[in-house]
Amino acid sequence: MLVITVPIMVLIALILAVFLFERIRGWQFYRTTLFLPYLLPITVVGLIFSYIFQLSGVLNDFLNLIGLKFLALDWLGSTRYALPTLMFVIIWKEVGFGMVLFLARLMSVEEELFDAAKIDGANWWQLQWYITVPQLATVIEFFTVVSVITMLSWVFNYVFVMTGGGPGNSTMVTELFVYLTGFRYNQMNIASAVSVLLLLVTGIFIFLELRLRKSGGSTEVI
Repeated sequence: MLVITVPIMVLIALILAVFLFERIRGWQFYRTTLFLPYLLPITVVGLIFSYIFQLSGVLNDFLNLIGLKFLALDWLGSTRYALPTLMFVIIWKEVGFGMVLFLARLMSVEEELFDAAKIDGANWWQLQWYITVPQLATVIEFFTVVSVITMLSWVFNYVFVMTGGGPGNSTMVTELFVYLTGFRYNQMNIASAVSVLLLLVTGIFIFLELRLRKSGGSTEVI
């Protein structure tokens, strides 16, 4: 289920990169602020948001204080809200990486492309669709594959610190399943099998990424 955060992250990172590329007022401050979460340790992020989103946490206390008690929910203790809350935290931390990747690529694009399109009468949406997105195609592809791999094999810390896979199994991920099966329930054979499957799936995505980049490079040469 966490894989569905990938297109959301790509879209948010793309939008942020476009606005920062256009040098909106205070863009340097926003660039630093938006990238900072990516530099924070996952364990620290998980602990902070655990205090924020727990039933008697900072968020619910604030909602009660301003008279919005009906919005105070058990964000991490409810099977309905635990997974979306976890997704929000992951997106908040990981989107900065994509934003910086996209922004770095945009800053290397020749400004003459945008100027020529504006002279031809292209509006803002047309500039993004016909110039920005094609120029970012390979970077979007890279960030998408890396994010998918992250969702499959690099979210253990988030889940372990914030929810422990619960409530129930609503936030259980493969890494945590391997850890619990192997070290808590002492079923190393099952844990090993699942680990191998996870390695194979991750390897497939890496292989596809390399193939796509190779075919893309061949097309550019042609």
